[in-house]
Amino acid sequence: MSALKEGAAATDRQDERLRDREGLRGALADVVERARGGDLGVIPVVVGLVVIWTVLQILNPIFLSSANLVNLTLESAAVGIIALGIVCVLLVGQIDLSVGSVSGLSGAVLAVLFVSEGLPVWLAILASVVMGAVIGWVYGQLFNRFGVPSFVITLAGLLAFLGLQLYVLGTKGSINLPFDSGLVNFAQLDFVPAWLSYTFAVVAAVWLFASGFLHAQQRRAAGLSAKSVSTLALRSVALLVVLAFVVWYLGQTRGVGWMFVFFVALVLIMHYLLSRTKWGRAVYAVGGNVEAARRAGINVKAIYTSVFVLCSTFAAVGGILAAARLAAANQSSGSGDVNLNAIAAAVIGGTSLFGGRGTAFGALLGIIVIQSISSGLTLLNLDSSIRFVVTGAVLLLAVIVDSVSRRSRTSHGRA
Repeated sequence: MSALKEGAAATDRQDERLRDREGLRGALADVVERARGGDLGVIPVVVGLVVIWTVLQILNPIFLSSANLVNLTLESAAVGIIALGIVCVLLVGQIDLSVGSVSGLSGAVLAVLFVSEGLPVWLAILASVVMGAVIGWVYGQLFNRFGVPSFVITLAGLLAFLGLQLYVLGTKGSINLPFDSGLVNFAQLDFVPAWLSYTFAVVAAVWLFASGFLHAQQRRAAGLSAKSVSTLALRSVALLVVLAFVVWYLGQTRGVGWMFVFFVALVLIMHYLLSRTKWGRAVYAVGGNVEAARRAGINVKAIYTSVFVLCSTFAAVGGILAAARLAAANQSSGSGDVNLNAIAAAVIGGTSLFGGRGTAFGALLGIIVIQSISSGLTLLNLDSSIRFVVTGAVLLLAVIVDSVSRRSRTSHGRA
């Protein structure tokens, strides 16, 4: 028996040395192997984004201009934050159809408290965010205590909060936010200084290497295979080069907006919570198999409540930023395609409708895809009807890819 253990240990060490020697080649082989097994990750959305950008750039050379990409990032932030909440509920196999109405209501509450009632802007923002959290908590209680499907609960919320939004705005129907307020400046005019943007890029690359290195050490201490130092360094350098180029290119006009930085910061925070915390592992467990998670001792009801609270809170934050971006809250805030775009962004970004699979970065990538389609078709002077058709086709394709990859994972024993 001891000889077998020593032989197995020697084999593991040999595999680890082989991985260390292979470096980038080994990492690419690992990605290909996982893709063959149905674990596609963000590969489809990245490929789709490259195709969309290439086609739109060929049709209109202005599309990839620095000025248009700056506008694209700013327009992506508000709905992207709402999509981040959708990712959370989809991970546990549920849905929230009321995020558009909640975002519109939060913008209306902000405008009334800040402009009509004269409260400080920070207090109006706090009240709107708390309102969103309370809505999510109510959803969680209805779902856990009465077993009402989330589809029905949030559909009722969609209608109810739309009516409440109209009531809050009153007969005016629209309230303008002061253009000189800090909130409006944050959403429209505030950009990160160039030196600070490059600093953020360096910090992101260092953080990626440090977190990967610590994670690799933990895996090696547990006797598991881990990424080599050379692979981690190469990955961090690649990220630094990409981010530095993005900062330089956007800096040719206005630079990186603080609102987009805020959105990316929320994505990073949620990525950490979902991938490195006990709560995040519980979310994936509940989405993968709720009964198995319950038998493993996970408080399933608390997990459901937490994701509903997060989703409604992010919807409220997105509604506040959307109102600030427009410098107004009106009866159409949160309506139209806001609701569907947020859900579509999460799904297009790789979050599975079946639960248990997806990342916070899916919201970022998904909303960039949707906003790219919208921006590109607008530059081509095409009717909005075409934008809806194209977005719907991309969404359907994303769901098909999700379904096919799920079957592939099942056949390979990785479901």
